[in-house]
Amino acid sequence: MHQDRVIDPTALLDQLRRWALGLGFSQIGVADVDLHTAEPGLLAWLKAGFHGEMHYMAAHGLKRARPAELVPGTVSVITARMDYLPSALPQGWQAIEWERLHHAPAQASVSLYARGRDYHKVLRSRLQALAERLAQAVGPFGHRVFTDSAPVLEAELAVRSGQGWRGKHTLVLSREAGSMFFLGEIYVDLALPPTQPAGAHCGSCTACIEVCPTQAIVAPYRLDARRCISYLTIEHAGTIPEEFRAAMGNRIYGCDDCQLVCPWNKYAQRSVLPDFDAREPWSAATLVDLFMWDEARFLKATEGSPIRRIGHERWLRNLAVALGNAWRETGDAALCAALQARRESASPLVREHIDWALAQRVA
Repeated sequence: MHQDRVIDPTALLDQLRRWALGLGFSQIGVADVDLHTAEPGLLAWLKAGFHGEMHYMAAHGLKRARPAELVPGTVSVITARMDYLPSALPQGWQAIEWERLHHAPAQASVSLYARGRDYHKVLRSRLQALAERLAQAVGPFGHRVFTDSAPVLEAELAVRSGQGWRGKHTLVLSREAGSMFFLGEIYVDLALPPTQPAGAHCGSCTACIEVCPTQAIVAPYRLDARRCISYLTIEHAGTIPEEFRAAMGNRIYGCDDCQLVCPWNKYAQRSVLPDFDAREPWSAATLVDLFMWDEARFLKATEGSPIRRIGHERWLRNLAVALGNAWRETGDAALCAALQARRESASPLVREHIDWALAQRVA
């Protein structure tokens, strides 16, 4: 067992970093398990109802901030960063994405992170492989792997372990990699030396707050998820509030605006893994084409993709809103025809959004 072996923690951490790089990770850090200073902020956020329908966040309560309660015996948390920009993404990618959002209303916009393979699968398997390499070096040890999959304060652990600082949009920012990366953790019962946190470098910049289409960043470092387009298109299961529909534009899965405008993302890194290469048709899909998919086509096209988790009905709901926005802006009869063609066979939820969309064009 590892308790019976002499381990040089610093050397072990250096070796861990080398293994991680070989597995496609960009950075490794270590945090301790005392997150009590994060508890008041978590409780205030939940009390304000900013988590919306993400009831699991409230259900787990302070366990999110107490790693040793979530996984008894946890002494340290290994944090990992993995860059996700597709390798073929051209220079000037931010400008290209802005063009799609603001000058191509009939083209679908899918968040960059979701255009490749489901990150949950990629990170989980590679974090487990990293844990197995560690076990080969120190002997069996207690551990559990997480990637956006349990009551874990990922951003807090990432900040404490030096992955970056908390941006005003609440995402973790790195001077070397912006914010276009995934986070993962390994809770371990090994005592590893914590890595130093990074300083904050947002300064007086408020670009992310100002650009948010729905003003979801209600104050620096404070996000009301109920207003966030990523939440509305992915986590929210019911009717999208009318007050936010026009602001959604052509965004059908997620929203990257606060990241696109962030100056630090000029340093965002391409992924070294083919898993995150953009799949067809996400790079050039039209709203009309995607709206015509039946459920079988949707399931086939989203196999192995994070997009599949929203299901076909939510997919059609999001597309109906986007088609309505494009119909209002362009008056293209093909958009109207697509909406009308699906109306009779649509579920009540989708039909409600189709009717709203059809009413957007004023003669």
